[in-house]
Amino acid sequence: MKGKRVLAGVVCVALACAMVTGANAKSDGHRGKKGRGGSGGTSTASYTLLAWNDLGMHCMDGKDFSVFSILPPYNTLNAQLIMKADGGEKHVTSGVTITYASAPSLDGKYNTTSVYDNRHNLKTNFWDYVGRLFLVSPAPDVGLTGNHTPEMTGHSLHYNAGENWWEATGLPITPYNDDGSKDYYPMIDVTAKDASGNVLATTKVVLPVSDEMDCRACHGSASGYSEAMPSSGWENDADLEKDFKWNILRLHDEEHPTAVSAHQAELQVAGYMSYDDAGLYTTAKNGNPVLCATCHSTNALGTAGVSGTKPLTEALHSLHAEVKDPVNGQPLNSSTNRDACYRCHPGATTKCLRGAMGKISSIQCQSCHGSMNAVGQHGRVGWLEEPNCQACHQDGKRYETAVTDMQTGTLRAALDTRFATNPNTPASGVSLYRFSTGHGDMQCSACHGSTHAIYPSSHTEDNLQSIAVQGHVGTIAECTACHDTVPATTSGGPHGMHSVGQSWVGAHEHAAEGNRAQCAVCHGSDYRGSFLSKTFSARSFSTEGGMKTFAAGHAVSCYDCHNGPGGD
Repeated sequence: MKGKRVLAGVVCVALACAMVTGANAKSDGHRGKKGRGGSGGTSTASYTLLAWNDLGMHCMDGKDFSVFSILPPYNTLNAQLIMKADGGEKHVTSGVTITYASAPSLDGKYNTTSVYDNRHNLKTNFWDYVGRLFLVSPAPDVGLTGNHTPEMTGHSLHYNAGENWWEATGLPITPYNDDGSKDYYPMIDVTAKDASGNVLATTKVVLPVSDEMDCRACHGSASGYSEAMPSSGWENDADLEKDFKWNILRLHDEEHPTAVSAHQAELQVAGYMSYDDAGLYTTAKNGNPVLCATCHSTNALGTAGVSGTKPLTEALHSLHAEVKDPVNGQPLNSSTNRDACYRCHPGATTKCLRGAMGKISSIQCQSCHGSMNAVGQHGRVGWLEEPNCQACHQDGKRYETAVTDMQTGTLRAALDTRFATNPNTPASGVSLYRFSTGHGDMQCSACHGSTHAIYPSSHTEDNLQSIAVQGHVGTIAECTACHDTVPATTSGGPHGMHSVGQSWVGAHEHAAEGNRAQCAVCHGSDYRGSFLSKTFSARSFSTEGGMKTFAAGHAVSCYDCHNGPGGD
């Protein structure tokens, strides 16, 4: 597989601070021995290290790859190392070594291999079939891009100059701890060292992975879902991970009996020499598992597919849009909540949509992506035509739906670009959050968290890094997270933010007199505060009227200290 910029990080082969500083900065005490998780990492007085998973959740087929595969184990870690001293280049891009290694999860358990657990139970048979599926032969615990599963020994990230981040792509981590228990949120330590081996900064982040991409609710032989039963009957394989896959291949052959024979030449040019003209079921029964993306193009894997075949995203979503949910009997396309999406995507247990938006019950998958018909509409470019931030965050407002037409997935037009993703990023005509940058050329994900896990997350694991860096959960918003001192600025902070701190108490009067409308953007048209002026943590300031203390979440207004914007 050849990596592409538009796919990097998918599966191509995406305010005062409580810093831990100075003498307290040290290598993680869990490295090299097993203990309990907890701390989100440390920073020295000179550097801050921020790391994140590119998608917020990676899916894999599960333990079995002997029948067919949609997605392999493939996780991606990105990081940016920042020198806190101002006046020079803040991004550290060379002269350091940044490594990742397995860390204990919150229950103290480790995930250091993707092959066998401590009792010699197989975590996945991916490496038995990777050669036939992906035409490469990495060693066990090595992924499709040559990177190793996180283990106790550190492995290096490499600097990607095109994206201005450090990265380790294709980490083949699975959702199983070494003791065999399930863990969708395995953790890793990320460490930055100088050329002499001195630790500059560390952080602890999640590499989320789910095997809940499961079709057995309808296609399992014991599902009782007669509409999905092949005309030749159910497979009834005792191995439930294989059973539903056999049934799907039977159905595919019934609906598309010449799918292989009509494209045999293209398949062989692509390197797949063992597909049987009789069909996909026979091909897999002959010991040659089917890679769906071989015929169905997908930007998740960077495959071109074969002529006349729908892209994988279109094929799956358009086909299932009118399928009735086995739980409530309603067409999946008519669903207005995430339960229908969780029927196949992670998931009922994993809770992929777990970030700030996911915690709001009125925001569902359809709120941003539209209906299943919208996701599967012909001509949509899967993995690239995605919702953007400005569809909801604009004009001083925060909408709870990004789409204006649920059936077409049409995004709300943006009235301003204050919170916008970058245009034509990572390719012409698209604008993706996971590739966009903002203040100081920081990746949006570095400060706001990964897609679907935007800070603050409902999962403690996701929040450890922001707590360690700035002393509280939520967006990395404290200036001193990346600066030695709080910069003095009226509009030079993230998204046009002014300085926050005691110095601003005296400086804001002149700024307000010069451009009061600028204040209204965050403090509201009536200057009585809005969600944009809420404090991230409790703060106290000395004013002419005495000490003022604001609780976390307080919407700061001009009336907190004096009688409105023009008052004393």
